[in-house]
Amino acid sequence: MTAETAPTTGEAPGTGDDGTVAAGGYAAARLRLLGESETRGPARRAELAGLTDAWLAGLLNAGPRPGRVALIAVGGYGRGELSPRSDLDLLLLHDGTGGPREVAALADRLWYPVWDLGIALDHSVRTLAEAHETAAADLKVHLGLLDARHIAGDGALTAELRTALLAQWRAQAPARLPELHELGRERARRHGELPFLLEPDLKEARGGLRDATALRAVAASWVADAPRQGLDAARNTLLDVRDALHLATGRATDRLALEDQDQVAEALGLLDADVLLRRVYEAARTISYASDVTWREVGRVLRARSARRRLRGILSGRGAPRRPAAEDRTPLAEGVVEQDGEVVLARTARPDRDPVLPLRAAAAAAQAGLPLALPAVHALAAADNPLPAPWPAEAREQFLTLLGAGPDTVPVWEALEAAGLITRLLPDWERVRCRPQRNPVHRWTVDRHLVEAAVRASAFTRRVERPDLLLVAALLHDIGKGWPGDHSVAGETIARDMAGRIGFGAEDAEVLATLVRHHLLLIETATRRDLDDPAAIAHVADVVGRQSTLELLHALTEADALATGPAAWSGWRASLVADLVKRVAAALEEGGAPPRTASPSPTVAAERLAVEAMRTGAPVLALHPRPEPPLDRETAGDRDEERGPEPVGVELVVALPDQPGVLPAVAGVLALHRLTVRSAELRAVDPAGQGQVLLLDWRVAAEYGSLPQAERLRADLVRALDGSLDIAGRLAEREAAYRRPRRAPGTPPPRVTVAPLGSRLATVIEVRAQDAPGLLHRIGRALDAAGARVRSAHVSTLGANAVDAFYVTGPDGAPLPDEEAVALARDLERALAG
Repeated sequence: MTAETAPTTGEAPGTGDDGTVAAGGYAAARLRLLGESETRGPARRAELAGLTDAWLAGLLNAGPRPGRVALIAVGGYGRGELSPRSDLDLLLLHDGTGGPREVAALADRLWYPVWDLGIALDHSVRTLAEAHETAAADLKVHLGLLDARHIAGDGALTAELRTALLAQWRAQAPARLPELHELGRERARRHGELPFLLEPDLKEARGGLRDATALRAVAASWVADAPRQGLDAARNTLLDVRDALHLATGRATDRLALEDQDQVAEALGLLDADVLLRRVYEAARTISYASDVTWREVGRVLRARSARRRLRGILSGRGAPRRPAAEDRTPLAEGVVEQDGEVVLARTARPDRDPVLPLRAAAAAAQAGLPLALPAVHALAAADNPLPAPWPAEAREQFLTLLGAGPDTVPVWEALEAAGLITRLLPDWERVRCRPQRNPVHRWTVDRHLVEAAVRASAFTRRVERPDLLLVAALLHDIGKGWPGDHSVAGETIARDMAGRIGFGAEDAEVLATLVRHHLLLIETATRRDLDDPAAIAHVADVVGRQSTLELLHALTEADALATGPAAWSGWRASLVADLVKRVAAALEEGGAPPRTASPSPTVAAERLAVEAMRTGAPVLALHPRPEPPLDRETAGDRDEERGPEPVGVELVVALPDQPGVLPAVAGVLALHRLTVRSAELRAVDPAGQGQVLLLDWRVAAEYGSLPQAERLRADLVRALDGSLDIAGRLAEREAAYRRPRRAPGTPPPRVTVAPLGSRLATVIEVRAQDAPGLLHRIGRALDAAGARVRSAHVSTLGANAVDAFYVTGPDGAPLPDEEAVALARDLERALAG
């Protein structure tokens, strides 16, 4: 029933012969409607609004009107969103021609019957001019009037108000929208994020009904529009829950308290309160993500308008003439570019032919600290090109880079999840998505807790030899909570299967399964067992089996606790766990560690290059395609089992006579040509007893674009070695042009240490740092500047983490004295952090 057709006599509930409307008739009809089980949701809210319209129209028409007047519904009532206990937001608009007493009498005729029924009322009486003035002074009033809907009286007066207020809203949008955005952020600070609260406020929390209303206001401004997919359904879900909450409690409340959730779930026909919360969380995430995208677009549009105004000022003579800037598109990765503060797909990108593109785009966005643009997300989601199982090595590397980006991982992950891309990549994720945790210690849902644990673990990647395993273990440690029984037991099986799907070999999959199965072992043992009991220490040592697994479990324990909430970790707990780890490490040391395998010998092709380099006295290099690595590390030949899965890409072998500056020169040339180093081996060989030759075996991949020609690489290497090519200057210029910091905010600083059990022939310097273009070049320069000679190097990249070991000597060819080694490590760490 619309406002224009609301009956005034003979049809309204309880209408008398004289046209008056009995409150009792309206109340009875209202109770019947709210008690009907077959009428729910939007249909009931619309019918309740129509029923209320008819009653109020009858009240207005039951007596004289002082001039032109209109009764208008505003706010939630104006939108037709009447919940059982909603208040009525009403405006009595008049043209000012009636006397004050007559207008007051009419208002009393309208307001008192509402109060008599015990219905909350938010009312005002204004002229058109007063309505404009109030809206201009109070943003909240203006927002309510944007939803103004005519109930009865002079429809032209209502139309005049709506037209003027909409025009005023659009004209003031550059000032009003930032104010509206700040209101939303302040609400979020006060009420929290609805998708993660055990007792959420359905209206005020971030992702609630207030945010949905704000999106309508943004759309009315014509500045931007919210993503429409799922938004109306999400809004209706929250309204349905609020309706059931009002009926269950008999109160006008928006807070979904724990004690009411079972009753509300039953009223909505849901299995239990967990299913209810999951539905609420899903709706709130849809609104939250739509809000993020919309406000980002508002900022972009307002910035563009401001820039155009400045340009018009310049062209009109108020400043020096300047050419408008061309479209700025900075390459980030193959098929991925930055444009206007967002990550978008390159014009040549083909999501339908590139199954790794979603992960590559997500990793690039997280590493750059930028949001994924909505059109890019939609294009990636629309492409029906799933990854094969197991994933190719590039997909695994990009996934690890995404997980290792720190706090910037979260918004990118949410964008992928909103588009359904996460469950497409990891089908088991659906079981934990939006799953509540009924534990006051936990502040997040299961899925968000897992992402937060990965974020926390990214800060500990310098503490472990295998940061890739740490990040994946953090993401999967509670994956079993979607299944019945002990979540650690269920998670062990799921983690093993998911590790295989992601592309880890059998040995790594077992380590991940062990970490997930026993992710509570350290904290439970440290806080519940006597650490002086040898049996307790022996049990933990028996479970972890080796030092590398122990250090992973230690970092995972801390990341898990920090991601749980402030009550889950403390200095006392940290000291207990550290004490336990120290004792278990000592026990493992006494038991001995598995022997490390030797580095592989040079291939026949590499030996030939070495002989050629010795004969010519010049660099010789060759590029060879590199096949996909074996999936089972046990079949990986003589690869060092501690160094992780062999990377994918192209093999570049360089041989040249031994001389200072080789490592920074080769690494710098590769960086100039935008080649990403996945792994590298440097060693000195003596082909046919004719003298020392340095042999460098690299695994590289093009950052984007095609691979350079081998001859061009060789020519630049010759120039770098003779000093005619300023690599450092060229890299600095490119870094400045792309405005990329060497280390993204939030990533852990580099860590450089001297290996305690190194080689008898050289000092072993271990470097763990965030991978970045030119990183290996800077390491080589720093080592050269310190007078250290690199005799052997073992470089690997795991996601966004570089894990490198350099065997160095002094100028005399002997290991460095202890003090010099420590000083070298300290200086190198300082150089990399700068």
